[in-house]
Amino acid sequence: MTDGPPPATVSAWRPPVAGIAEVFHAHFTEHAYPSHTHDTWALMILSDGAVDFACDRHRHGVTGTGTVVLLPPGVAHDGRTVTATGFRKRVLYLDATVLPEDLTGRAVDAPVFGDALLRHRIHQLHTSLGRAGDPHTGDVFEAESRLAFIRERLHFHLDVLRPNRTPGREAHRLAAALRDLLDSRLATGLSLHEAAAVLHAHPTHLIRCFKQTYGLPPHAYLTGKRIERARGLLLEGRRPAEVAATVGFHDQAHLNRHFTRHVGTTPARYAAT
Repeated sequence: MTDGPPPATVSAWRPPVAGIAEVFHAHFTEHAYPSHTHDTWALMILSDGAVDFACDRHRHGVTGTGTVVLLPPGVAHDGRTVTATGFRKRVLYLDATVLPEDLTGRAVDAPVFGDALLRHRIHQLHTSLGRAGDPHTGDVFEAESRLAFIRERLHFHLDVLRPNRTPGREAHRLAAALRDLLDSRLATGLSLHEAAAVLHAHPTHLIRCFKQTYGLPPHAYLTGKRIERARGLLLEGRRPAEVAATVGFHDQAHLNRHFTRHVGTTPARYAAT
């Protein structure tokens, strides 16, 4: 008697990131989706395996990990496994603040993109969303930044994006203004869209200006500044849990992970040296 296929595994959550209605990870070996629609955009990448699907009655096959699938809202689609091992997928359900519904027709015409850069950016976003907790943490700021670049790339594929602006004379001024804003909001944090609104800049342009000027993206700068502040407080004898809240981390575990990555030891061991 042979064992049957492994059961499906599914994980879904709603992250505290504007524009993302749901994150959905799944491994299916036999599942077949009936024809259905969503109110949101479904942005999918495969971790392994292959899937066959129809979008607006036109069938498409996706194999391997080098492609991206974008299914628009309100358009009927299905999906089914095509190999014995099934497929693993990661999906972001995006609302109209990320992509407007008037792009639906263009997405129906070409729902599959062979774009390694876009696929890599989506993978990075899933990684940061796996860590995202409180909306004032650096991880959420990172996720917002990655989503902004994904949105830009999707608009490029849908042929509606204006050419990217290359940071010019205003780059240093804008970067310095963002740095001052991040420094002033070290403990409370802020969202990328809030920063862009305050500084009257497009989010991706703001990130590019900052990286061009300071050599790292703003979410990495914010995390580094928080770690720097945490080190001083720990050496003053403050407890790690108290330090985490003071410098803007979601909790002590959040501080521990970033602190260990930056300093090479945990906050508790650092303070005990």
